[in-house]
Amino acid sequence: MHYLIGFVIALAMGLTGIGGGSFTVPALVLIVGLPANTAVGTAFVYAGVMRLIAAPFYLLGKHVHLRYLWLLLQGAIPGLFIGTYLLRLLSTSASSPVVVVVLGVLLTASSSISFARPLQNPQFAHKNPHWLRWFSLPIGVEAGFSSAGAGILGTLLLLNYSEMPPAQVVGTDLLFGLALAVIGSAFHWQFGSISGVVLKQLLAGGIPGVLVGCLFARKVPARKLKVAIAVIAIFAGLQLVWNGARAVIAQPAPAAAAPKAAPAAPSPARAE
Repeated sequence: MHYLIGFVIALAMGLTGIGGGSFTVPALVLIVGLPANTAVGTAFVYAGVMRLIAAPFYLLGKHVHLRYLWLLLQGAIPGLFIGTYLLRLLSTSASSPVVVVVLGVLLTASSSISFARPLQNPQFAHKNPHWLRWFSLPIGVEAGFSSAGAGILGTLLLLNYSEMPPAQVVGTDLLFGLALAVIGSAFHWQFGSISGVVLKQLLAGGIPGVLVGCLFARKVPARKLKVAIAVIAIFAGLQLVWNGARAVIAQPAPAAAAPKAAPAAPSPARAE
């Protein structure tokens, strides 16, 4: 099952450049049964390797805008620190269901944005490039907390607010997600929140999947495929919210502190 999950997610990433965190985290939590923070850490490493394999296809085709990539990273990397810190802060045994709920909300919200009516301004980034730092800051926060966002949100940002053609948008966003995945993976590796066994199985299925996806990327209607990916990611996010909310409700209330015992009354003196 892990091999199949890895293959399908990597195939989608190779075809469209998105779907890494949005698919991997729900699959690892709902199907594999990993804790939320371990699922995020494992998804970071997995998505990073898949993007590393796909990156040369776009670099050789000169489909990367290096200036916009650098501006995006200037805002996203500080956001990545913030998101990772928040995840570590909340990832205790008591608050784990809360983390699952938050992950579900973030994944659902970021995937739903792809259906919002785009407010296109293709010359915005060219005229106001410094704003890319601020737009990418919340993307970095979400990536740090959920390993998602760099794909869907980064693609939407560049597609609607830059003059780049779609192929260059995908290539630039792919390198953007790769950089965040490398940094995020280093943090989670240090924290020990990565399942090595699951990661190896995902990679075994994912490496052929991403290669197949990159080879057939130009022959598949990417726009329709992105819509299908977003729909599946929304349902997966809602399922995380449902499971996490049920776990929160089912948690036993903390036991009330037992009242202190009253001091024993002094025994009456014996008559001489």
